[in-house]
Amino acid sequence: MTTKHGLITDSFKVVKKAKRKVKREKRAPPPPPQKEDEPKTVRDEELHRLRQFDLDWRFGPCTGISRLERWERAKLHGLSPPEEIRDLLQQTHTDPEYNQSLWSEYPL
Repeated sequence: MTTKHGLITDSFKVVKKAKRKVKREKRAPPPPPQKEDEPKTVRDEELHRLRQFDLDWRFGPCTGISRLERWERAKLHGLSPPEEIRDLLQQTHTDPEYNQSLWSEYPL
């Protein structure tokens, strides 16, 4: 009762692939995708900085109060909020897009 155990390659035909002689053309890399967060105008840049201020939790929560109130509260508690944000908010205090925080449209 001797059985011969061979290799698996003994059961299957070995097929070798032919080598390619044609080189592929090199394509130019596609342009990098443009980030959506990149500001395009001065207004976009200012609103981007204000959104970054809203998202910075070092200055406390921003729901339920205006950006200027949040800045003043942070200053009162010694958290050193950026002066440029206060200047920007004082220049544009009538525009609700500048005055209200990022989360103002969401109910509490």
